[in-house]
Amino acid sequence: MAAPRTPSVTPDTRPGLRERKKIRTRREIRRATFRLVSARGWDATTVEQIAEEAEVSPSTVLRYFPVKEDIVLTEEYDPVLEGALRQRPRDEPLLESVRAVVTGAMRRSLDEEPDEVLLRTRLMLEVPAVRARMVESAGVTSRMLCRVVAERTGRDAGELEVRIFATGLLAAVLETTLYWAERGQRDDLVELVDRMLRTFEGGLARIDG
Repeated sequence: MAAPRTPSVTPDTRPGLRERKKIRTRREIRRATFRLVSARGWDATTVEQIAEEAEVSPSTVLRYFPVKEDIVLTEEYDPVLEGALRQRPRDEPLLESVRAVVTGAMRRSLDEEPDEVLLRTRLMLEVPAVRARMVESAGVTSRMLCRVVAERTGRDAGELEVRIFATGLLAAVLETTLYWAERGQRDDLVELVDRMLRTFEGGLARIDG
């Protein structure tokens, strides 16, 4: 999912040492990119400039992020998010589990890295290549969510209903984030996501009244 960062890492979901080193490198590249884009704009920021700012080689940047758009979109914590969802009570409604994990991650992101969240969502709105890549890369998170849904419901992860639920939920998160950006990021994003989940849960019955 593009806007939120990651839930807090717990002992059960903490990545290994090698993975943590990769995460740190990715995070430095991402932070360098945000600094440059904030100062120069998206189109004027090159991979070479990002590498210099992050003190790595251009090939390292491209190894972690095959295209520039991935730098502001790719989340390194899908396994942690998956673990956080699995740690929710088994008898808790699935959407309640999603609400707790996603809104918690968003609150932390807005508290800890507000400038990055604001810039990321602005780029999603204003740069077509970023938005297109975001939709394309959502497939990884969708497959993760399918696994969690399948585990919680006893269904197969490849079933149509499971895939529709997972992809529909991710699309709803994306649309909510774009709605927030279109309105100048004035609203409370966490409240909007909670509102989206209530609408998703109620479906057309909620819209029809």
